[in-house]
Amino acid sequence: MSTPTALLVERSARRRAARPRSRSLRPWYRNGSLVAGGVIVGLLVLVAVLAPVLAPFDPVKQDLANALQSPSGTHPLGTDKYGRDVLSRLIWGARVDLRVGFLAVLIPFVVGTVVGGIAGYAGGWLDTVLMRVVDVFFAFPFYVMVIVLVFVFGSGEFSIYIAIAAVSWVSYAKIVRGEVLVAKEQDYVVAARLGGMSHARILVRHIGPNVLSQAVIYGMSDIVMDIMAIVTLGYLGLGIAPPTAEWGSMINDGQEFITTQWQQATIPGLVVVVTSLGLSWLGDGISDLLNPERRK
Repeated sequence: MSTPTALLVERSARRRAARPRSRSLRPWYRNGSLVAGGVIVGLLVLVAVLAPVLAPFDPVKQDLANALQSPSGTHPLGTDKYGRDVLSRLIWGARVDLRVGFLAVLIPFVVGTVVGGIAGYAGGWLDTVLMRVVDVFFAFPFYVMVIVLVFVFGSGEFSIYIAIAAVSWVSYAKIVRGEVLVAKEQDYVVAARLGGMSHARILVRHIGPNVLSQAVIYGMSDIVMDIMAIVTLGYLGLGIAPPTAEWGSMINDGQEFITTQWQQATIPGLVVVVTSLGLSWLGDGISDLLNPERRK
């Protein structure tokens, strides 16, 4: 039930959550990691969105008569063993890998945040049970579990989402639980309880905005892990089904021609490295914004 005290506490909590963010957002243009990462990721996203316009050829159309051509004016990065334009496949691969990488974070983020928030706030036997489940998942290596689950469910984009979600949610649960354990002892939460607010309202409206920053920061690095997992699965032949353009499968297809057509495997690998750096820098910059005490 809403009371004047409860409304006052709610407004106070909102101001408390908003003030640190407003102060930390002012000097964003001075944050080198944020700017560099934002530029790299922004350009990659732009390339992915404009793939139908930027790609000079159909990325899946075969032309065996022009297979394994060296870089030229017509094919700037040459053609692969099926005569497909490497540049076009690289551009379309950005759309596939970035889409799967970003979307694969959403499910574990939501599930892990809910589980961690409930466990940290409720405590007691429920916290113990949920954390023991989390510990079981933590016992298995990330890539091994993803590969096993994709092998069980079959290759394809949907299987990748399920496999990554089944493994990644535990990290978010651990992070959010730790933040909630600290936040629920703060004065504004105690005051909210005394003001008659429900547990759900306290958790969602007051604790949530103050504990999600760490999960968001981790999510940026998790995107890097997901893209690496997608590329690894593609390299092993367990990822996106051919002939869809995807960076991991391009590396796998081009490795047998590394001495004669080095660009087929090397350039997709370099793009993966640049993408990972851009996302890592962007995540570090966001971390600086959300945690101003880290800045020098």
